[in-house]
Amino acid sequence: MDHAVVIGASMSGLLSAAALHRRFARVTVLDRDTLPDADAHRKGVGQSRHAHGLLARGREVMEELLPGITAELVARGALHGDMQERARHVHAGFRLARGTCGLAGLLVGRPLLEGQVRRRTSALPGVRVLSERTVTGLLTEQGRVTGVRLADGEAIPADLVMDASGRGSRTPSWLGELGYEPPLEERVEIDVRYATWEFLRRHDHLGGDQVVIIGPTPETPRAGVALALEDDRWIVTLVGYGEGAPLDLPGFAAYAATLTVPDMHELITTAEPIGPPRAYRTPTAVRRRYERLSRFPEGLLVTGDAVCAFNPLYGQGMTVAAMEAGALLDPDLSSRPFFRRIAGIVDTPWEITVGGDLRLPGVQGDLTPKMRLVHAYLDRFHAAAAHDPELTRRFLRVTNLYDPPPALMSPAALLRVLRSGGQRAVPVPA
Repeated sequence: MDHAVVIGASMSGLLSAAALHRRFARVTVLDRDTLPDADAHRKGVGQSRHAHGLLARGREVMEELLPGITAELVARGALHGDMQERARHVHAGFRLARGTCGLAGLLVGRPLLEGQVRRRTSALPGVRVLSERTVTGLLTEQGRVTGVRLADGEAIPADLVMDASGRGSRTPSWLGELGYEPPLEERVEIDVRYATWEFLRRHDHLGGDQVVIIGPTPETPRAGVALALEDDRWIVTLVGYGEGAPLDLPGFAAYAATLTVPDMHELITTAEPIGPPRAYRTPTAVRRRYERLSRFPEGLLVTGDAVCAFNPLYGQGMTVAAMEAGALLDPDLSSRPFFRRIAGIVDTPWEITVGGDLRLPGVQGDLTPKMRLVHAYLDRFHAAAAHDPELTRRFLRVTNLYDPPPALMSPAALLRVLRSGGQRAVPVPA
């Protein structure tokens, strides 16, 4: 095949282009932003100034698509290591046990990560990444999409068009213009609010640990993430449902003190702040069910946040985008088989995030009896994992999208939970 066009130079779009270049002689990536020459934040990535999670599975798939990129990022200052060893994971109010899980994580700021992926993708044979190109419509012929039309009237023909334009994707409205039904949307009103400061990082902070993740609970629907980054920085993001942390430093620290463990407050009050604070809001999580459509034009695919925009607190978006890009390596790029493949990728993280969010006050939706039973078990699982590194390892394999959630209820896991006396476990200090 000759030419593929990708709408959006997001992480999803760039990784899709990296996959498509193996199938097409030419790949053109179009983005409406002015793309920076250096590693910098850009307008179209509103969350880039906040903590970003690249799960181990996402790093692994990224490495398959762009071999050597992990080493390149580490050479530029990114931190690489086991995701259990130097990390503090706090869930359901319990500090999970340390150990090694064998999952290789990567701590890197979004501008450096996206910049390096863009450099590597742009250097691939036949790939062009073009900025300041706004796609306003599709070209069609006999029911097949044959290219895109730009805001200036230019028509760009293509054998395949991939929509990686994010939450604001116009594919649902374009389908209507072409006489097709738009996909069913599943929406969860989450009203997640971020507040973020960066700090200078000393190597004695938090005893040398590099990650702190404090999840919300029904009693304390607030969360915190602190990640060590390149250039000896911390990025600290505090998250609330329906209300965010104050942006002034004393208020930010006071908010951190209300989390289920004191680690974040300790870091904020002992580190030197750099730069201004930032805020960000995600009102809804949205999943568009393209795999359920009975009719869809050939020559058009959709991926990334344009298919499913998760609650960003769970850090799954970039990893799912990478896995969906990997699905483009399948020989069959027909629309319905592709959407079925990526639905299988999205199912697990969507189940994890929606199930977790529905526990929290203010998140609209009904908890089924099955969900309540699962949540009661997970509370006991986390209590047991406070004393059992193997249970922590199993939990991280699920959250990093290697194993499905039922793996936490395997006979071996159930036995460890029952033997632990997990119901008597209590949160422990660092």
